[in-house]
Amino acid sequence: MSNYSTVLLDVDSTLSGIEGIDWLAGRRGPDVAGQVARLTAEAMAGRQLINGVYAARLELVRPSVAELALLAEAYWENVASGAASAVARMVQAGVRVEAITSGLHDAVAPFLARLGLREERVHAVRVRFGSKGEYRSFDTAAPLAVHGGKRTVAESMSLGSPVLAVGDGITDAEIRPVADAFAVFTGFVRREPVVALADFVVSSFADVERLVLGDEVRS
Repeated sequence: MSNYSTVLLDVDSTLSGIEGIDWLAGRRGPDVAGQVARLTAEAMAGRQLINGVYAARLELVRPSVAELALLAEAYWENVASGAASAVARMVQAGVRVEAITSGLHDAVAPFLARLGLREERVHAVRVRFGSKGEYRSFDTAAPLAVHGGKRTVAESMSLGSPVLAVGDGITDAEIRPVADAFAVFTGFVRREPVVALADFVVSSFADVERLVLGDEVRS
């Protein structure tokens, strides 16, 4: 019997070793890449609210349909070791696995499909494109583009308890009031302000699997 009935997973720097928006920014040259990386780091460490950061980064990058397809491949090329098998074993054990991310749906959903998560288990931000696949805007009403959005999405679902949230950033820690536990994932990046808020520290998906299905990994 599993220790948790529901697991809520982050994507960027958790299921995959890249930050999607930073990867896209890298295609725009060093100036844009530097600006976006700084904004991402400040938001994930809790030094800035994601509200303003989200729109600012997308306006700098303006990703096309084709670029989001490339990003989906980049997510897969940088998938966390053991993530696919851990997700599969949790699902086989009857655990409800959901991805809650501020990433862009057109890139995140194809990547997560390769990990065995159906689209209805994927919660991300949608982008609007023009007739030639060029960037137009994003869904500004999406809760995942604002402060506290991951908690809002989690609260909107009928989650079976106990619930474990797993992620690397402050936006993942914000889920904690509606989860039974929060595990900070440090396999790619360790953010001490987030570690301080965690019930558990996990550095691999083997750790996640043990936490959910077997022996706990304490912080």
